[in-house]
Formats: sequence, C-alpha cells, structure tokens
Amino acid sequence: MRAAVYRRPGEVDVVEVPRPGAGDAAVIAVEYCGICGTDLHMMLDGWGAPDAVFGHEWSGRVVDAGDTGFAPGELVVGLPSPVCGECRPCRDGRPSLCRDRPDAGVALDRGAFAEYVRATGDRLIAVPPGIDARAAAYTEPLAVALHAVSLAAVDPTMTALVMGAGPIGAAIIAILTERGVATTAVEPGAARAALATRLGATSRPVDSLEAPPHPGATADDAFDVVFETSGARVAAEMGLTQLAGGGLLMLVGTGVDYPKLDTNRVILNELRVSGAFNYDPDGFEAALALIGSGTLPLDELIADDSAPLDDLVATMHRLRAGEIPGKAMIRP
Repeated sequence: MRAAVYRRPGEVDVVEVPRPGAGDAAVIAVEYCGICGTDLHMMLDGWGAPDAVFGHEWSGRVVDAGDTGFAPGELVVGLPSPVCGECRPCRDGRPSLCRDRPDAGVALDRGAFAEYVRATGDRLIAVPPGIDARAAAYTEPLAVALHAVSLAAVDPTMTALVMGAGPIGAAIIAILTERGVATTAVEPGAARAALATRLGATSRPVDSLEAPPHPGATADDAFDVVFETSGARVAAEMGLTQLAGGGLLMLVGTGVDYPKLDTNRVILNELRVSGAFNYDPDGFEAALALIGSGTLPLDELIADDSAPLDDLVATMHRLRAGEIPGKAMIRP
C-alpha cells in the first residue's frame, strides 16, 4: 500500500509499505483523512518522529474485520489511543489527561495518511446511517471543538470571542452559533474571516482590538470567554485583554512562539486561563450526533476539494497560509 512517510521537516515520501494484517484487529481502507494543526507542527515544524505515518482525523471502510465484530464494507471512524481508565483524571471523566497518554505526535507510527490502517475493535466506532465518509472524517476535529466549548461551560447568556477562524476556530464558531451564543471572530486572513461571517459570527479586524491601558480595566465590549485557536503569541496576549472580569481565556491552538501573559491583569480581574486538549469522554459519539443532526453547515466547514497523498505537503503549506478556509481533507 502507499503511505506518506515523514522524514524531516517539510519532507514526506509517498512510498510502498506493507499493508497491515487483521488478526485481532480490523483493516480499514481510508476514505478521507483531515489535516490537523498538530500535523503541521509534526511534519512542517519537526515535532514528529522520523519515519512515522501521521493522520488521525479519518474515516474508512472495513475490508477485513478480523475478530472485531465489524462487517466488511462498514463505514467507521478511528477513536483516539486507549486510556488506562484507572488514574484519577480517567476516573474523573477527563480521559484527555490520562497519566498514561503518550506524548503528542511521537507514538503514532502508522496513521491514516495511507491507503489502509489497522485498528482494534475498541478503537473503532460505526458511523450512523445518513452520514457519508467525507462528513464522518470531520468527527475528530469536531470532537476537539466540542471539548473546548464544554470545558468553557458557555451558555446563551454569555458572549464569546474566537481568535482565529482556522479549522478548529471555525468549528467552535459553528457550535456556538448553533447554541445561540453571540460570537465575534478575529481572523487576519480574508478567506477565513469571510467563513467566520458565513458561520454566524461578527467578524472584526485584528487592529480593532485594543488593550485597556490599566491592567485593572476591562474593554468596553469585553467578552465572557475568549477561545484562542490560532496558536499565535499575539492572539493569546491580546485575547486576555478582551476579557470581562472573571472571564476565561481558553487556549486551544498550539504554537511555537509562546505568549507572555499579563499576570497583573489576571489578578486584578480574577481572570482564568485554561487549555483544552482532545475530547470529552463521549466526544466522538457527540460529534457524530451533531454531524447527523443536519444543524451544522458542513459544506462551509469542510473544504470543497480533497487532495491525494502526493499533494499532502503542498496542501499543508496552503492550509498554513490560510488559502484553504475549511477543513482540508486528504483522500488516499
């Protein structure tokens, strides 16, 4: 089978590798695999382990069910790595913080930027009828966005600011809009700013945000929660200044240029700063239910065209440049 094997930053070889066997697992033909912001860090910025095959936002059809109980031809999505179920975070319903979790990106040696993947039955979930393979591949990123919104405990009485309207930012905007939350988006790229508006957010230019001069003051139109999804240092720093007293800065986007936060502002306004990583315990099921509900504009959230494996790196560069406003998909 063909797979995109990561070699070094910005370099991927699409080569023939052995197709996995089934046994106690299933072999799945990958239909679609989305490109995650983490994939950009792994494969363009050099966070990843050489010779790994990345790709974790996938849907596919079972070709060899092994002894998993799934049927050949069944459409499935891949669940995240298993958690121990015994540590305190797992017992508290926060599996994304499992103390046995691997370091992000270093343990994945056979992801879905390939024609086939292998997964045990407990790592697969059947896609409900009425959801096609393209929409099903959106399950994982939507579960990430749902987790961030869940942790923030946003309700329709609150106001939200989303910094960055890339794939995760757009998903958060769509969820907030669907829940009736007044949402503003700040996105420097024209295509993504337009997408944020189509998703129901009020779009504001970056230079319209100003930090109150005194750390104890709040902006005139301050927000209850700010979702920082871009991973950009300046976005996190400016996002903090836009919070109302007692507000929450939810960090969702990863980056390599870390912010310096104004601790005086945090103290004087009793602000909260938190991060959102991965999913709620039922995140994939909730995401599939939301996809199947028909209430999300999936044609806006998912890019029109999918790319072949050979165009993976080029598509990643286009995604990073903001040329692709929605979720970019690879179709092995």
